[in-house]
Amino acid sequence: MPILRAMADGPPILGVLLAGGGARRMGGGDKCLQQLCGRPLLAHVIERLSGQVDEQVLNANGAAERFAAFGLPVVADTIPGMAGPLAGILAGMEWARANRSATVMILSAPTDGPFLPLDLVSRLAAAKGAAQIACARSNGRTHPPIALWDVALADDLRRAMVDEEMRKIDRWTSRYQMVHVDWPSEPIDPFFNANRPEDLELATELAAGLPA
Repeated sequence: MPILRAMADGPPILGVLLAGGGARRMGGGDKCLQQLCGRPLLAHVIERLSGQVDEQVLNANGAAERFAAFGLPVVADTIPGMAGPLAGILAGMEWARANRSATVMILSAPTDGPFLPLDLVSRLAAAKGAAQIACARSNGRTHPPIALWDVALADDLRRAMVDEEMRKIDRWTSRYQMVHVDWPSEPIDPFFNANRPEDLELATELAAGLPA
């Protein structure tokens, strides 16, 4: 079961689910709607984060109606041109600032990762301290789109994306205090992501081996 967040744990955290990419390696379309074990990838991600954050929004471009069944606010990129995960993170920060004034942090996560750890937010938040960003890591590899971010970074990020055409997460985050939190990659890497059709096949095999 997901680890539940009590309001006493601190200010509310908004989960920002990143689905703004073009999914070229999956053949185009909405990768998050691809089926895994009879449910869309997006449904798996929502379930994994349910109880870890106080609310979830979906960062996606185009017609929001195609995601109506999930019951989440759909937040489009505010930087044009399919500008990558940073654009989705910025959109989430700006949405939180405009609509949830008590929310000082967002948790970003891609919608193609169906095995996100159930202690993701609690461990990132515990490690973050005075840092501005806490990022997930497994098997020696960092996962920049899976991180806890201060909403106060929104203006800096917008300036970097507009004035410097910043697109690489690592290049931007190098300017700030960031901590990394490690997760084991066995029996499966919790940050596995399904980029290609063959990854979905592997994910099905991996899911079959998970405890109920």
